[in-house]
Amino acid sequence: EVQLEESGGGSVQPGGSLRLSCVTSGFAFDNYVMNWVRQAPGKGLEWVSDIGASGINSYYAASVKGRFTISRDNAKKMLYLQMNNLKTEDTAIYYCAKCPASLSRCPFLTASRGQGTQVTVSS
Repeated sequence: EVQLEESGGGSVQPGGSLRLSCVTSGFAFDNYVMNWVRQAPGKGLEWVSDIGASGINSYYAASVKGRFTISRDNAKKMLYLQMNNLKTEDTAIYYCAKCPASLSRCPFLTASRGQGTQVTVSS
């Protein structure tokens, strides 16, 4: 059974930083593209970033590029999201998400998600 468990969320002031982590199990982590997606209050899911199975290639939404960094540790089966210079519009529930097919990027709505971790940015 695929399990994804996010942690590291919290409340910060604008300009602050947080590091999200995702513990994974139940699948061959190093074979899958992994994503971070988020859902702001009253809005739909938004793709944030993804990273290739090897960790070499990563992609970002324009809204977070230059501020967020995705990374992974295949030995530990962990996914991370370093978030710097946070803005109020970054307030959302953040989800770790696994693409359904190995070694392939995917439409983010098709990715399996964990329960999420809340990030709140406010002054």
